[in-house]
Amino acid sequence: MFDRHLIPLIRRPLQLLAAPLCRAGISANQISLIGFAVGMLALPLLALGWHGWALAAILFNRLLDGLDGAVARQTGITDCGGFLDISLDFIFYAVVVLGFALGDPTNALPAATLLFAFMGTGSSFLAFAIMAGKRGIENPVYHHKSLYYLGGLTEGSETIALFVLMCLWPAAFAPLAYGFALLCAITTLTRLWSGYHTLR
Repeated sequence: MFDRHLIPLIRRPLQLLAAPLCRAGISANQISLIGFAVGMLALPLLALGWHGWALAAILFNRLLDGLDGAVARQTGITDCGGFLDISLDFIFYAVVVLGFALGDPTNALPAATLLFAFMGTGSSFLAFAIMAGKRGIENPVYHHKSLYYLGGLTEGSETIALFVLMCLWPAAFAPLAYGFALLCAITTLTRLWSGYHTLR
């Protein structure tokens, strides 16, 4: 929901950060893999209850996730890079939720509910992107992406905000997870409706 407003604000700073990396020969895929490796540290950190360090890993992962796209736009967007980026993103989102479940067994049910909701948003997002790619449909808002980004209430910005709140207020994991799962359900339903009628 907020991505379309925030992306233009951060695009210029990311371009400035990306320029020296491009000159050094660092590829977007390398940045994606480094960011993913750092993001995976959130799993043991959350399991141990080290929420501050987990938050640092999460934010650094998200920084590199934006930076890999900035590098790709300067060196050339590729299908393999877009595939790698979105695949690692979805794994990372699930790992953060799993980390909270491992850190406190009482989080198991709300974590499972949130992961179920993530399945809905993720599958509707990717399924439409595949069909849009086959038909040559482009998103006028996210035309700089390697695949069609179907919007909704819960996009990247909202998910990052959720993880930040969970790390700062871990005792509220359950209500935050259930609340966000509800928003994800609304997102999934609206994507299914709009996606079906667009392709029809």
